[in-house]
Amino acid sequence: MADLRVLLIGATGVFGSRLAARAVLEQGIALTLAARDRSKLDALAARLGGLPVRIVDRESLTGADLAGFDLVVDAAGPFQASAPTVIEAAIAARVSYVDLADGRDFVAAIGAHDAAAKAAGMSVTTGASSIPALSHAVLDALVARWGRIDAIRIGIFPGNRAPRGLAVVQAILSYVGHPVRVWRGGRWTQVPGWGMTQRWAVPGVGNRWASVCDTPEQDLLVARYRPAQSAEFFAGMELSILHLGLALLALPVRWGWLRSLQPAARPLLAIARLLLPFGSDVGAMDVRVDGQDADGKTAAARWTLRADGNRGPYVPTLAALAMLRRFRDGHAPDPGARACAGMLPLAEFAADFAVLGIKTSRDDCGE
Repeated sequence: MADLRVLLIGATGVFGSRLAARAVLEQGIALTLAARDRSKLDALAARLGGLPVRIVDRESLTGADLAGFDLVVDAAGPFQASAPTVIEAAIAARVSYVDLADGRDFVAAIGAHDAAAKAAGMSVTTGASSIPALSHAVLDALVARWGRIDAIRIGIFPGNRAPRGLAVVQAILSYVGHPVRVWRGGRWTQVPGWGMTQRWAVPGVGNRWASVCDTPEQDLLVARYRPAQSAEFFAGMELSILHLGLALLALPVRWGWLRSLQPAARPLLAIARLLLPFGSDVGAMDVRVDGQDADGKTAAARWTLRADGNRGPYVPTLAALAMLRRFRDGHAPDPGARACAGMLPLAEFAADFAVLGIKTSRDDCGE
């Protein structure tokens, strides 16, 4: 069989470069690196053995730019308030599409492309990342044969020394201080973005700060698992000065004094980079679920991931890597557009966790 020809957009970013580093090791995948900065592209291509490169602006991409490829992967971001330009170009070119999107509105709108994708005979898959792809794979394993789900809590906690990019900072600042719609107390309600700040005890890692985020996960968790009480997603920065400082900066947005913190993305990123020597290189993901088992008895389960040595930024890329393998091996999704929720079983992540030295644990007794 011919190699799978893949165009990776955002290849020089924090997540794109890590996806490229893993994908280049795969047999049967012919990878082309794409981004806007030629010097960064050339440096990455040389580091990975001389891969071909393509200068691409995802905001002005057309179907003609995708000619000759079988699959396009968008790892660029930020996806908050992003136009579906790459999706539309992929459909026009009849090239399948996968992204690592975490923008709530972007993922929620994926169904609008379903009919066009089916007519073109190709698939559009959004959210092939830590959420919802990995989180739903974990939940499917934890709640198999349960009779009811009451509450879901998911937290992601990068180590302070982990590299960070401008797109990630812009994504966070897009909702900080703005109302976030969450499922709590068995109903939809609004809370301030980066609010509900608390300490979260992560098994095997320790206490981390946690605040509520605006992600597609809240909507997808409720739609897919129908929890009776709550579905909450949190994230946290390891250093108190950064996490609590951002909570303070959110106040002028909450009070209506500022429209958004996004214009401050570059200076805030510069401050965060000055503090890189502090904290740890340990990242974590924690998934907790409560409900009832098949016999109607109270049930609780928990799954925790620990990534040492700044390997945490690899985690959001592993679902996309699993999707690349599926396309290569002839197991592409059916034509249509959908979120990557329930598409990948947890077993498909195991080998990559092992290679990267990422540890996971499961507790079926709750706390």
